[in-house]
Amino acid sequence: MKLNELSPAEGSTSSRKRKGRGPGSGLGKTAGKGHKGQRARSGGGVRPGFEGGQMPIHRRLPKRGFSNIFKKAVFTINIQDLQKFESGSIVDEIALRGAGMAKGQFDAIKLLGQGDIDFPLTVKVNAASKSAIVKVEAAGGKIEVIS
Repeated sequence: MKLNELSPAEGSTSSRKRKGRGPGSGLGKTAGKGHKGQRARSGGGVRPGFEGGQMPIHRRLPKRGFSNIFKKAVFTINIQDLQKFESGSIVDEIALRGAGMAKGQFDAIKLLGQGDIDFPLTVKVNAASKSAIVKVEAAGGKIEVIS
């Protein structure tokens, strides 16, 4: 098979409808635009959301609250989730992504204290709760807070 021998599957393509080419084409005369009116004119039509002068829905509905555009996305992980790692290993963003635990985009990683751990780990995170720090250090590990 060569590049010049490639062709689409049979019946998968069809030629475009040529509008305004006489009555035999099926879309002659007004070319599917009907008779007169704003949408039949050259350059005619209305902007998105326009409801013919009626108050548009985006103005009729009440608005509440706001979205903070400076909000930081924080990925949280619990101590019980660290059971996947081997004793003495270093747990950071790269290790979490490698283990399939951290996905997507985020600005910071925070370690929370739910669950228990019974072997030492070195955990490098942006933030940690007090209970998480106590539990990791009680198991012989340490937490490094990176910025």
